[in-house]
Amino acid sequence: HALYQRQLICGSEGNLSVRLDGDRILITPAGFNKWFLSTFDLVVCDMQGNYKSGKKDPSTEIRLHTFIYERRSDIRAVCHAHPLYATSFAVAGIPLNRPVLPEIVGTLGIIPLAEYASPGTDELPQSISKYVERYDAILLKSHGVVTMGMSIMDAFNKMEAVERFAGILINAERLGGVQCLQPKEAERLLELAGRLDLKDQLLYDQNQSDR
Repeated sequence: HALYQRQLICGSEGNLSVRLDGDRILITPAGFNKWFLSTFDLVVCDMQGNYKSGKKDPSTEIRLHTFIYERRSDIRAVCHAHPLYATSFAVAGIPLNRPVLPEIVGTLGIIPLAEYASPGTDELPQSISKYVERYDAILLKSHGVVTMGMSIMDAFNKMEAVERFAGILINAERLGGVQCLQPKEAERLLELAGRLDLKDQLLYDQNQSDR
């Protein structure tokens, strides 16, 4: 409901899941408007994507969700949405990797861009294979965004943060340009977050790269 209310999805877009006990996940149904979703509409599947219980079919993106759970034992929830600004970057083929907001650098680090893959296919999870173990938010080229977290609220918060970041970048460009954080400060934020391994992935403005 929050995804729809915050305009991060529209119509029947988007899908969410939660890892349950053992070999089960709870996932949203296919082709269903999330604004009208109730607990009775949710579907239980196993980690291979096989239907277990529920009144509807599971999301067509279930393979994306199970792939993430298989690769990330720490992840308990996955959120896939099509937020306006972040998806605009995905359509333009531009990753969100400039160190601009301390809150983003110190939490997500960067949001990389995965190569295009058709929705609902086995190629989609494979497209994020080189990013899923290092990043909690990934742009899907010409498609949308996927985030993952320790809870459904954590995954939602990351989705909202990615969209806010993308919107701020677009507005800053309209106002005359984006000012990146100084490299030393960005590295300090990554170090405090235990994500110093991402420092080489940050993209600075040319006039700041030698500072």
